[in-house]
Order: sequence, then structure tokens, then C-alpha cells
Amino acid sequence: MKERRHWKFTAFIFVLTVIALVAPGIACGQDVSLPEVGSAGTTPTIRNVIIIGFVGGFVSRNDTKHPEVQFAAYLRDRYPLIHSEVFGNHHGRKALHQVVRLLDTDHDGVLSSLEKERATIIIYGHSWGATETVAFARELGQMGIPVALTIQIDTIAKPGHKASELSPNVASAINFYQTEGPLHGAPEIFAADPARTKIIGNLRMTYENRPINCDNYSWYSRTLNKPHHEIENDFRVWDEVAALINSDLPGVASIVPAPSPSGSPFFKYLRRGFQAHGTETALIETPSVGDRSKKAIPEVEHAEPRESK
Repeated sequence: MKERRHWKFTAFIFVLTVIALVAPGIACGQDVSLPEVGSAGTTPTIRNVIIIGFVGGFVSRNDTKHPEVQFAAYLRDRYPLIHSEVFGNHHGRKALHQVVRLLDTDHDGVLSSLEKERATIIIYGHSWGATETVAFARELGQMGIPVALTIQIDTIAKPGHKASELSPNVASAINFYQTEGPLHGAPEIFAADPARTKIIGNLRMTYENRPINCDNYSWYSRTLNKPHHEIENDFRVWDEVAALINSDLPGVASIVPAPSPSGSPFFKYLRRGFQAHGTETALIETPSVGDRSKKAIPEVEHAEPRESK
């Protein structure tokens, strides 16, 4: 009998001990809100970051010899939680359907105001792709979707299109251009509403003493229109674009360390000729996050920036 009482007492003590050890953990667990694991935009604290690129001319969206395609791969590697994708400049409707699908995080077929507010959309493009960048931002604006940043590289108006002002839903914009050869980009970009859109700058790039390798184009393109392709292949441009995008993504997880495009294996194809010597120079002084208004555009060798209107 005594032995039976002893085992009951021991079991009772064991139960009390288990409760004492487990209960605090349960209580603490009720006070901690763990973040959801999933794609960007699934919780209020996570932005739904979408970066869309447009290639120029009739270049395929899958042609990895072109920097726009390489840059998208670079971004996907650097920021695992964002969506970065490239489209042909004549496939704006496909890009729009994709963006709407990605923003519709509850999959109800309707974009709520909250889903739009959580969006961080960045658009970049070269040549005809730069023209499509402006048109695409305007279409998003008509749907009430904000655009954080647009990047235009040597903008050439597509047939049947003309260069137009940046729509008011664009927060910031930058323009890179050159003035040599039969095709050269628009020297200035303008905001429809300067109070809502910050023109970071219009940067003129020159290549008289800085030849850039353009073997990713045919010999006749390199012969007849090389400057238009040199600016596309210029590491200084892509390093600056990467820095601008990084300043627009506070709190977005990035790999560590995160090299610039000129130091990334994704751009190995372009690391030839002049750019192989590691002489790249930052074009713009990048401000601290949230201080875009203090961005300065200093004079640098082979670049002649112009003040925006």
C-alpha cells in the first residue's frame, strides 16, 4: 500500500513539473506574432516588390547576352523575395497582366487599396524599352497603382509613339542618354506633376575615349549604331541603377555581401575591353534611405549630367 502511494505521489509531482516547464512557453508563445513565410506582400510588414524590365528593338526577353536580361537575374539573386522579370517592349499588356496577378495577393480577382499600397514597382528599359517604361507606368497610374522608380536608358520613341511626360503615379525617375550615332536618346524627361514626381537627373554619357565592348550585337549594329549599344552595355549605368533600386528597397532582404553589377558573375559577358580594367566610377552620390531629395549629380569624367526642369 505504501508503495502504491509513493508512485501516485511521484506521478503527481511529475505532472506538476511538466506543467511548470511547459506553461511559460505557451504563455510566451501567445504574446509573439511570428511573420508569415511566403512571397512578398503576404503581410502588412512586407512590401510586394515587382521590378519589370523592357528590352529594346526586337530583342528577345530571354536573350541572356543583353544587360536588361542579365540585370533581372542579378536582382533575383540579390533579393530572393522580390519578383523581377523582363518583357519585350511590344508586350506591355502581358507585363500588365503579370503585375496585376502578382499584386492580387488574396487571389480574389480585384485589387484592393491595401494591395496597391503595399506595391513597390520599379520599371527600367533601353531604347524602345525605355519608351515602353513610360507607357507602362502610365497604364499602372490609370489603375491607381503607384510606381516607385522608372529608369530610362537612351530612350527612342517607338513607331507610332512619341515621348511623353511621366505620369503622376511615378515617385522618382532618372534618364541616361548619349548623343552620338544615328540613334540617340531623349536628352530630358519631364514630370506631368513635378510636385509628385522627382526627376533625379538627365545624365549624358560619352564614349569617345571610353569604348565599350558590344559583341552581344551584330557587326552591322556595332558599325552603324555603336554608341546606342555602348550605353546599354556600360557598367557605370547598371551600377548606378542597382544603387538607386537598393535605396528604394529599405528592409527588403538582400544577400550579404551584395556586389554591384560590375562585380557580379551575372554580367561576366560584358566584362571585356575598357570595362575589364576596373575603372568604373559612381555617377551619382547616393543619399541615405528616405532622403532622395538630397541626391546630387556631380561632374564626373565622361558624363555630363543636366539639371532637370
